[in-house]
Amino acid sequence: MIKIITDSSCDLPKEIVREYGIEVVPLSVEIDGKRYIEGKDITPEEYWQKMQKAKTLPKTSQPPPAMFADVFKKIIDEGNEPLCITISSKLSGTYQSALVGNDISGNKAVVFDSLAGSLSHGIQVLMAARLSQAGKKMNEILKELERYRKSVKIIIPLNTLENIVKGGRLSRVQGTVAKLLNIKVILHGVEGEVKMLKKVRGTKRFREAILEIINNLNPEPGRIFGITHVDNLEDALFISEALKRFGSEVIVNSMGPVMATYAGMKGMILAL
Repeated sequence: MIKIITDSSCDLPKEIVREYGIEVVPLSVEIDGKRYIEGKDITPEEYWQKMQKAKTLPKTSQPPPAMFADVFKKIIDEGNEPLCITISSKLSGTYQSALVGNDISGNKAVVFDSLAGSLSHGIQVLMAARLSQAGKKMNEILKELERYRKSVKIIIPLNTLENIVKGGRLSRVQGTVAKLLNIKVILHGVEGEVKMLKKVRGTKRFREAILEIINNLNPEPGRIFGITHVDNLEDALFISEALKRFGSEVIVNSMGPVMATYAGMKGMILAL
C-alpha cells in the first residue's frame, strides 16, 4: 500500500490525519528565544498569542533529513511505499530535507513538491490518501497531484501588515501609514511563490474584494476547497458559505504556527 507522509505546515485537521493514517513530520518555530515543535509543543491558539506579543518575527525551521529518513524506513520495513508531499520548495527547505532523507533511507520513497502552503498543500495530501485507499497506483496518484497543483488558486488575504514589517519586507513607516489608512492586502500564490494581487482600504471593502476574486476565478465544482485562518473564524466561515454555492467540499481549520508566522493576525489562506 502507498502510505502518505507530509510536513506539519499542511494545516490539515487532526481528525483527517488520524482517519487516513497520514505520517506528519513536524517543522519547528522559535519565538522569543524558545523553540517549539509544531503540532506537539504548542497549539495554534497559544502560538497566535505569543506571536502578537513578539517584538521580532519568529523563525521557522525545516525538519532535519534524519527525521524524514526514519519515517521512510519505518514505512518501507512495514512493506509499504512512501509518498511524501511537502510545502513548496520556494517557501521552505523542507522539500530538500525530504530528498536528503530519501537518500539516507535508500531512495525508495517518492518526494513530491506541492508548490503550495497550508491547505493548498494539505488538500494534495488528502487527495493522495484517498486515492491510495481507493487502490490507485503511484503513477496515477502523481498524475492527479500534478493536475491539482497546476489548477489550484491560492489567495492570501492579510488583515495586518505587522509581520511583514517585523520580517523587514516593509518599513515601519510604511506599516504605520498602512495601519492608519486601514490598508489590507491580498496576495496570491504563483508557481510556488507569493506575490501581490490587490490592496484595499477598509474591512468591508476587504471582504467584498475577497468575494469578487472568488467569483472571478469561478472555482471548479466538485473539488476540495480549503480555508485556514489566524484567529479569524468569523471571516473564514463567511467565505466558506460563499464557496458552498459551488457545491464542493470545504475544509476550514486554524492556521498552524509556521504558516501563521507569515500570514499574521487575522490572516487567511484560501485554496480554491
